[in-house]
Amino acid sequence: MDICAILLAAGSGSRFGGDKLLHPLPDATPIGVAAARNLLAAMPDVVAVVRPGDFPLADLLEQEGCYVMVCPHAARGMGASLAHGVAQRRGADGWIIALADMPLIKSATIASIVRELEAGKELVAPIYQGQRGHPVGFGKRFLPRLLALDGDAGARDIIAAHKGELTLVECDDPGILQDIDRREDLKRE
Repeated sequence: MDICAILLAAGSGSRFGGDKLLHPLPDATPIGVAAARNLLAAMPDVVAVVRPGDFPLADLLEQEGCYVMVCPHAARGMGASLAHGVAQRRGADGWIIALADMPLIKSATIASIVRELEAGKELVAPIYQGQRGHPVGFGKRFLPRLLALDGDAGARDIIAAHKGELTLVECDDPGILQDIDRREDLKRE
């Protein structure tokens, strides 16, 4: 099966103070690059969606092996960026939707989501100590709903509307819950 990852990297990072995805983690790897590497270790096809003018991030993600797409409507929110990324791989059998500000997700966790999609599940998410996290996998039947997204809600409403169909994959990976929105979030790492 052709499963593609969509790395959402088009936010402005305003709560962080700007350029969040270029900010180095303790090992000096930029946040967005670490998230991309974890995806690429689990699957070969990663589309990174960036905002217009974010050339440093776009260049870094391309050097890592991502197919980088500029979303002209990124300012409208995560939903617009997600739809733009999925549109680039509309022929795929499924999509792993990942957030570039979540650099601590293990590649093994991502691979387990891919395996569930390949086994025929249509909606898959990891769970750690009873809490659902990211990334989320969507099967092909969700293509029209993903392409119709706009605004800042992302795919939250799709997941809520199909909660009964959601396959939860247990994992020993606290990284599925750890996003970096503010500088103080780095202290938790």
